[in-house]
Amino acid sequence: MAHILIIEDNEANMRLARLLLVSAGHSVVWAADAESGLTLARAQQPALILMDIQLPGMDGLAATRVLKQDALTAHIPVIALTAMAMKEDREKTRLAGCDAYVIKPLRYKALYQVIETLLHPPPTPLV
Repeated sequence: MAHILIIEDNEANMRLARLLLVSAGHSVVWAADAESGLTLARAQQPALILMDIQLPGMDGLAATRVLKQDALTAHIPVIALTAMAMKEDREKTRLAGCDAYVIKPLRYKALYQVIETLLHPPPTPLV
């Protein structure tokens, strides 16, 4: 399975995400703020990042932009985690560089499906 970084400041949300990922066989590291998460992403090169959007200090959108502009981390898929479910919120995450969007509270089937899609994308047809 995959090594996944969770960047989430809410302890209950962090515990739930960690439980869901470990139960699915993934290894998990976590950070409670964007700055620590950026450091972990560069050092550990996770296969995927779950990024809370509303973080103290630097928010998740700004952190995603930093990740996507850094040659060391630009390749890492980022899933936005947010309680904001409006169409414009989804567009903001896309523009920041997030590869997917999952609404909180987390629903394990939706989370697993998005992770599977990002970690194992369908093959591109040859033309």
